[in-house]
Amino acid sequence: MAFVRAILLAYEKYGVSPDTALAEAGISHAQLRRGDARIDARQMETISATAMQELDDEALGWFSRRLPWGTYGMLCRASLGAPTLRVALKRWCRHHALLTDDLRLVLDDGRDGLRLVVHERRDLGAMREFCLLTSLRYVHGYVCWLVESQLPLSQITFPFAAPPHAAAYSFLFPGPVVFGAPTASMTFDARYIDLPPRRDEAALSRMLQNALLLTVHQYRRDRLLVERARSYLSDAKNHPATAESVAASLHVSVRSLHRQLANEGASLQAIKDGVRRERAIDLLRRTTMPIKQIVQMVGFGNDKSFARAFKAWTGRSPSDFRASNDA
Repeated sequence: MAFVRAILLAYEKYGVSPDTALAEAGISHAQLRRGDARIDARQMETISATAMQELDDEALGWFSRRLPWGTYGMLCRASLGAPTLRVALKRWCRHHALLTDDLRLVLDDGRDGLRLVVHERRDLGAMREFCLLTSLRYVHGYVCWLVESQLPLSQITFPFAAPPHAAAYSFLFPGPVVFGAPTASMTFDARYIDLPPRRDEAALSRMLQNALLLTVHQYRRDRLLVERARSYLSDAKNHPATAESVAASLHVSVRSLHRQLANEGASLQAIKDGVRRERAIDLLRRTTMPIKQIVQMVGFGNDKSFARAFKAWTGRSPSDFRASNDA
């Protein structure tokens, strides 16, 4: 509800009654007064869209000038033909500077990934939290749609103390959130920043009819999720790995992990088996390590279960495989 109250500040700024927007979103004045009141994603989408159109300001009063309805659609179009995510983000930042001087978006290409930093150039007052939060969500939602993949974030930072509703941030950003930082920022995982866009003008026109869905909801499909899960499971320091530990490392719930892997035609068990198979074959080929030790290193409880699995993988027992490799 704190975000709804931030939207109402825009109505106050422009001297317009918010009653129509509240009614359309199904939000009562009694709810507004309750500190623990919550709304769902549909209500947030409805009140945001209604406010932007009624006030003719997609920035919802944050800036020293209005951003008329359709402004962020122009930003999306300016980035549409980029060859990679990196270039799309550069274009977004460059064209955003044409809209307002109140915020400056800057890209910092560092060792840990591509970091988008928000520099505040005026006092945003009571609208500060919602402005910074939404500015990052606008960018993240759009580029996820553009490359047709959830884009994990190594870190998201905000230059204010954790608000009472800080738990809501985990639903908005796929990565760890840090409060009390010098600036607002988000760092994209380096493995994703050169993904090519997959959308065209026709897809953009359809998306812009319900663009706020990208801001209110996280994009769920992750094109590199299988690769990231395999990378985690391949690292010996992460053994023994569980669904919970894999999901935590990827900043998703266990349920979401299984669902997204299934959408990609994979499963956690199949990835685990693949990693075990590659590791076992590599150790049998490259080393003279006793098979009993290999059994432990690849995560099997006993020799029999390992031998059974290895034969299913290769058609041979571990000792026969090693012998034929040595020959």
